[in-house]
Amino acid sequence: MSKREVLTSIKDERLIEERRTQMVKGAVSLFKEKGFHRTTTREIAKSSGFSIGTLYEYIQSKEDVLYLVCDSIYEEVRERLEEEMHLEGYTVQCLEKAITHYFKVINELQDEVLVMYQEAKSLSKDALPYVLKKELEMVGMFEALIRGCIQSEQFLLDDKEIKLLSHHIFVQGQMWAFRRWWLQQHYTLEEYTNIQLKFLLKDFSVQSV
Repeated sequence: MSKREVLTSIKDERLIEERRTQMVKGAVSLFKEKGFHRTTTREIAKSSGFSIGTLYEYIQSKEDVLYLVCDSIYEEVRERLEEEMHLEGYTVQCLEKAITHYFKVINELQDEVLVMYQEAKSLSKDALPYVLKKELEMVGMFEALIRGCIQSEQFLLDDKEIKLLSHHIFVQGQMWAFRRWWLQQHYTLEEYTNIQLKFLLKDFSVQSV
């Protein structure tokens, strides 16, 4: 599935990227405070540091802004995950390191992740499948690590267990953001991560069988 095109009257690619980055940052703070539907494009323009006229040079609608927000968040998470997933060999320790890094990324982007999960339902019918595909690609990164651990005889799982564990890892990272109202009053990120690693991996390693 190809990337959804957001139409613009501007030809300068560098300027498009710069303005849309400003737009995403401005929109995230507003969506977090007011929600997507209660936020106006005029408010997004003001929060982004330019006029409503300038805003509409780079987008066609408020729904375009929401798409750019979701796309930007997933792209940043994916890029930062890839930084830590070039591993030498496949071991339980390498998988634990990747999960720990992923949880740290979510912690640093928790406002963005929270907004995305609250507002993704408002994406247009052509945008939502693309955004969900990007999420599945990141789940697939964990699936590849798990399959590597199986090949190196670190884990014993069947195909359904592999897929479900991959999704479980991904969701538990996100839970740190969307359940933060309770979790972060009772756990540090390190405590949360260590407990989740036990929950996620203890039943699958060869040593535990």
